[in-house]
Amino acid sequence: MALVLHSGPGNKNAFKALIAAEYSGVKVELTKNFEMGVSNKTPEFLKMNPLGKVPVLETPDGAIFESNAIARYVARLKDDNPLFGSSRIEQAHVEQWMDFAATEVDSGVAWYLYPRLGYIPYAQTTEETAIASLKRALGSLNTHLASKTFLVGHSVTLADIVLTCNLYHGFARILTKSFTSEFPHVERYFWTMVNQPNFKKVMGDVKQAESVPSVQKKAAAQPKAKDVKKEAPKEAPKPKVEAPAEEEAPKPKPKNPLDLLPPSKMILDDWKRLYSNTKTNFREVAIKGFWDMYDPEGYSLWFCDYKYNDENTVSFVTMNKVGGFLQRMDLCRKYAFGKMLVVGSEPPFKLKGLWLFRGQEVPKFVMDEVYDMELYEWTKVDISDEAQRERVSAMIEDQEPFEGEALLDAKCFK
Repeated sequence: MALVLHSGPGNKNAFKALIAAEYSGVKVELTKNFEMGVSNKTPEFLKMNPLGKVPVLETPDGAIFESNAIARYVARLKDDNPLFGSSRIEQAHVEQWMDFAATEVDSGVAWYLYPRLGYIPYAQTTEETAIASLKRALGSLNTHLASKTFLVGHSVTLADIVLTCNLYHGFARILTKSFTSEFPHVERYFWTMVNQPNFKKVMGDVKQAESVPSVQKKAAAQPKAKDVKKEAPKEAPKPKVEAPAEEEAPKPKPKNPLDLLPPSKMILDDWKRLYSNTKTNFREVAIKGFWDMYDPEGYSLWFCDYKYNDENTVSFVTMNKVGGFLQRMDLCRKYAFGKMLVVGSEPPFKLKGLWLFRGQEVPKFVMDEVYDMELYEWTKVDISDEAQRERVSAMIEDQEPFEGEALLDAKCFK
């Protein structure tokens, strides 16, 4: 009998076992056509969990409920699974952070989110307490992650799986950028995790909440049958015919400030085509073409250097950081071109980048929307400085070695 996970799709608690299964090479089948409120009320389901709560894992040896217990069981099916850590102290720390995720993070998100969705009664004082508690937890987590990529050790553990899943509804449904920007290391950590291939396979694309849900109003109470006087039916009054309210014309979408700049002689798409189509003599064709096209009045060049290179101890994780960053930069594709380099032959690896932006500053909407921007030091290029100009050319060209070090990876944003 295969392992069967009883839960509907999109359940963050079911995600824990499914992600652990991906890392452990264990096959777990999610039940099809599961309907919450129906499937979990059947006699067969209640035999597995009398409380009717999901998820439940059905195994050849019996059923298991409680999501963290299910995730542990799945991970233990692989001998010496690194998801539990590589030493006794790491194993203890994995358990520690799993408990933290349940008692501090999950409860804080729930008490903030669920009343607004109408699952439990809303009270402003309760919400204020929940927010304060959640911020305290995220502040502690932010301090821990200031110099770490993962919660424990140098690779994903069960603690990362559980914490990320417990943060999922927070980021996706109520914790807007204005809330999470206070905790930049937590932001970096969350987006790094959800963009790991095994996480993404289960969770899909995750987007941050753009607004806090409005408090759900209670439905108006209906009179009880015994309170309704028995009267002879009366002819229903004819409804008043009112003129339909005039609808406000939709407001035009405000233009991006960069669209209001004076025209530039540099056509960004022409440069991107030249870059993509140049296969030989790159320095003579593409680099020369770039400098011929470049308009220092309409565009600006910027170097960026990652502030926390000491944490870049795992090559694939470092490269995933870059991939996630470029994915989130998609909102400025019309106005930018970039090169990101992962430098070094051994850890810690260095992240360095070059960006071409429309205008004379790093666009404000990019700084506001892309949390990764705060993780880099940004320095405007002085093109009158020949050394800086040559550095720009070397970065566009993916020159190796770069500044005396091996080039582990290079990615282009165009």
